Amino acid sequence: MHPSNINRRKFITTSLKASAAGLALAGSFPAKSYARILGANDRLNIGVIGCGGMGSGHINALMGMKASDNIDILAVCDVYDKRRDQAAQLTGAPGFRHYQRLIDMKELDYLLIATPEHWHHRIAMDALDAGKHVYVEKPMTHTIKEALQLVEKVEQTGLKLQVGVQGMSDDSYLTANQYIQQGVLGKIMMAHIDYSRNGNLWQYEIDPDARPGVNLDWELWLGPAPKVPWDPKRYFQWRRYWDYSGGVATDLFIHRLTRILKAVGLQMPQYVTAAGGYYYFTGPDKAEVPDTFNMMLDYPGGPTVMLVSTQKNNTPIRHLIRGDKATLEFTRTGFEITPQKVAGENLISGTGEKLPVDEEGVLRHVKTGAEDITLHHRNLMAAIREGAPLNCDAKLGLYGMAACKMGVMSFRKRRYYMWDEQRQKPLKAKA
Repeated sequence: MHPSNINRRKFITTSLKASAAGLALAGSFPAKSYARILGANDRLNIGVIGCGGMGSGHINALMGMKASDNIDILAVCDVYDKRRDQAAQLTGAPGFRHYQRLIDMKELDYLLIATPEHWHHRIAMDALDAGKHVYVEKPMTHTIKEALQLVEKVEQTGLKLQVGVQGMSDDSYLTANQYIQQGVLGKIMMAHIDYSRNGNLWQYEIDPDARPGVNLDWELWLGPAPKVPWDPKRYFQWRRYWDYSGGVATDLFIHRLTRILKAVGLQMPQYVTAAGGYYYFTGPDKAEVPDTFNMMLDYPGGPTVMLVSTQKNNTPIRHLIRGDKATLEFTRTGFEITPQKVAGENLISGTGEKLPVDEEGVLRHVKTGAEDITLHHRNLMAAIREGAPLNCDAKLGLYGMAACKMGVMSFRKRRYYMWDEQRQKPLKAKA
């Protein structure tokens, strides 16, 4: 190894030990006590952890918001030097290999975590302990236990944590919930939604420039995951492996399910089952995660929620919430509510109020937001500066992650699972 690399490693190791000692000494004080107090007009300083495809998308969005939203990216981080250097060049910010360097920067107000799933929990916990707000990509964590711990940490610190289900910054789901709470749909019995694609199941291109031990820290990337020898497929195509991802469930269904959770006002599922298989990608193209995956969830007192996906046919199904009085269908422009009775009859809320409908008796909502990471970051900024409610907070992140993880467990074990509220964990359901 070149002497400069040895000196650099020694410097980083020494810095990390000092940082850990400093954090230990600070541990007796609430995180919020040493977070920077911000006014409505103060600049927000951001650190980016993870500069791959998802992280680059966030960086480009944030760079476009610098002037309009009074923000700045002060540091970037990635275990792969090539990605980190590209992000540093784009932002003009210094780049680091270890995320702890960003945790230690007192001038940072919030961290964007755009790493693989298996790192979300540890980095988010460390960030909150250091008094930093968090934007963590979906799913919030890799396990249910981690999600529960993160919710507790957010409550302890009083800091803001936004989960990157950016579709929640579309106002359709909050508005749908208001109508549902008014009783416009009546008793909700069922919801179904899909996320199907005709793609390559995350078989992303492998960069030949990546050389572990030279310009990429493989051991650091593995972190809390099982230790395995270098495998470029695991690094560049990590969504295909259970150690780092839940496949369709945690990468795709988390978006769709969270819409239903917010619209209907659901929390933890009562029962979960999943089915699917390796029907298209076989032989050398086969992944650990299945290419066809479907889930069915029963919530206490209803509804049943169905999620459908195959990765080699993108014909969609209708995204519906079914009540005994009316059906709500999500559309590209918002949603429509159609009464069960004769077309043309006005919809009436639970308070007897007549609702605005067209000549066909359909209530149409045109959305004002969108599935947009810019809007999602802007919502977090408003929460930090002004105390605005988060569009996808830690609790909503928990409810979505837990349901999706139980689906993964059901598929892998070929068992039916139930949520034990008292023990706060999933258990095998009895017949």
